[in-house]
Amino acid sequence: MKKNDPFGFDMSVSSSKKKNPRGRRGMSGASETSMRVCDHDGCAQAGKYRAPKSPDILDDYFWFCQEHVREYNLKWNFFDTTSEAELAAQMEQDRVWERPTKPFKRTVEERAWARLGVDDPHQVLGQNATRNPGRGAAVGRKLPPTERRAMEILEAKDNWSKPEIRKAYKALIKILHPDMNGGDRSQEEQLSEVVWAWEQIKVSRNFREKD
Repeated sequence: MKKNDPFGFDMSVSSSKKKNPRGRRGMSGASETSMRVCDHDGCAQAGKYRAPKSPDILDDYFWFCQEHVREYNLKWNFFDTTSEAELAAQMEQDRVWERPTKPFKRTVEERAWARLGVDDPHQVLGQNATRNPGRGAAVGRKLPPTERRAMEILEAKDNWSKPEIRKAYKALIKILHPDMNGGDRSQEEQLSEVVWAWEQIKVSRNFREKD
């Protein structure tokens, strides 16, 4: 039911379109208010259909009649000036909606499990999962913070002697060193940590020199 405005204004959408027909388009995409002539050479038909001038200029348009806009669209190639490398890079970005994710930095625990082929990003296995001292281990052994950190990196037990820790150190070196992995240097950061850890234990007086 239509209600009359007491102030004499017609606020309906249809009335607004009738008063301001600028930019109105029909179902075919033709601009019903365009007074342009087709931009195709030699054509005198009305230019009611717009088409971007180039992939780099998408907000500036040619205006064609229906026949010539169809011809123009058939020849249109957005990647016409793009090299194969640029196209491949664009496709790679489009796979992640141009918002690539950054990998999380792994903790010591996660790296320890990763060497065993176990991925535990949500720490379901618990903080101390790789630190099971076993039977007979010294509980609550006091070590300086640097040496405690070194023991964690080397995955060593508190009751181990230096020769035993040295064996663990050499085993990790064989796993992480590029020469043992076909020149792969992706684990150089872990390798540096292991070397640093052994340097702390090597000069420490808190461990037995012999088994």
